[in-house]
Amino acid sequence: MMIDTTDILKLLAAMLIGLFIGSEREYRNKPAGLRTLMLVTLGSCIFTILSLKIGTANPDRLAANIITGIGFLGAGAIFKDENKINGLTTATTIWVCAALGMAVGADYFVLAFAGTVITLVVLSLLVFLENFIDSRSRSRDYRIVCSYEKSTLHHYEKLFKNCRLHIVRGTQTKTKDTISGRWRLSGSKKAHETLTEQLLKDEAITELDF
Repeated sequence: MMIDTTDILKLLAAMLIGLFIGSEREYRNKPAGLRTLMLVTLGSCIFTILSLKIGTANPDRLAANIITGIGFLGAGAIFKDENKINGLTTATTIWVCAALGMAVGADYFVLAFAGTVITLVVLSLLVFLENFIDSRSRSRDYRIVCSYEKSTLHHYEKLFKNCRLHIVRGTQTKTKDTISGRWRLSGSKKAHETLTEQLLKDEAITELDF
């Protein structure tokens, strides 16, 4: 069997794409880093080449299964941490890398490298925009527990409003000696910092989660 230099170039190009995107993920200490994404792009490229070579009647059959397999791989990167879901960006990065590897394997080099540049822009440069938005609008869950003295915890809502936070009231639960309340508050990062500073100084609060 003759060695096809074009296929070798495709594999090298796919690995290079994985190297670029994987380096950015590795720099940010993400679960799917350099080696993972290089192998994703390489594997997707190989499967696409094989689809075109051995699946001449229906070349899309093997390639279509790449999407299914990558879906399972990406799902393993998603996990729930308390009230937040983490790993979605990692999962979608794996998915995009597979698509870029397929593009290389199908001879769409310009499309693959254009997609790589756009992906790096989204992962790197848009982080600053994301952080700016997060500093202006952030949601956080608060739980306050106090000794019960025949009153509810509604007076804390005045404090929330003074800190310019939007309030979504949760439940208040009374036990024999204590009363606890939950709220979801939305506002700027500075507003949350001001609130937590005041709550931490409140001696009436026996438990505080935020």
